[in-house]
Amino acid sequence: MTQKEYKSTFDEDDAVGWHEIDKAVESLYGKQEPRHYAPPLHYMVGGTDPLDGVSIYDAEKQEHHRHLVSYGMSELYYNEEAAGGEFSKWGFEFTFRLKPFAEDGNDPTWVVNLMNNLARYVIKSGKWFEEYHVIPANGPIRLNSKTEIDIVGIAFVLDPELGKIQTPHGEVAFLQMVGLTSKEMDRIKTSDSVYDEVKNVLEEIKAINPLMITDLTRR
Repeated sequence: MTQKEYKSTFDEDDAVGWHEIDKAVESLYGKQEPRHYAPPLHYMVGGTDPLDGVSIYDAEKQEHHRHLVSYGMSELYYNEEAAGGEFSKWGFEFTFRLKPFAEDGNDPTWVVNLMNNLARYVIKSGKWFEEYHVIPANGPIRLNSKTEIDIVGIAFVLDPELGKIQTPHGEVAFLQMVGLTSKEMDRIKTSDSVYDEVKNVLEEIKAINPLMITDLTRR
């Protein structure tokens, strides 16, 4: 899309990128109303959370789970200077699929905090995430749990259902965060090729868990 086409199609009140994310998610969940968690003050006007929000959907495919989708790593609002770009801002949004965990209550708001922490890292470092990147958490990814949790790392993979979309601002990849056990992280850390081993681990998970739903009780 050229800048001229962009200006003739949208106006400054349009949340262009946000609507593109909504369309992608609606293809899965139809008119289901998500529970949306937004910061009290947006980052661009002095807030501390870089993400403009995270929506949580109740998913039933494969098994009942929560599906979280972020808004803020891609270009969300009208920006004619971004029209026709190769990538929309950082070029991705976070997603996470989580099997319900008793201590979370209705929603796993700790995942919202985790996504915001990762967003801060991207903004401060200038380094973005891609498929098969891995992050050690140096402990359980869910803090302050009464239950012993062995999920101590996160790997990124394309969300099996959302994949990538093309928007007026460029490509957006939905990068799903997948929880890894201490044994899986040890395999990755001691491998001669971290990239290949992350890919191997994720393929093993996918073989028995196609949507790669994180289960905090997995060991």
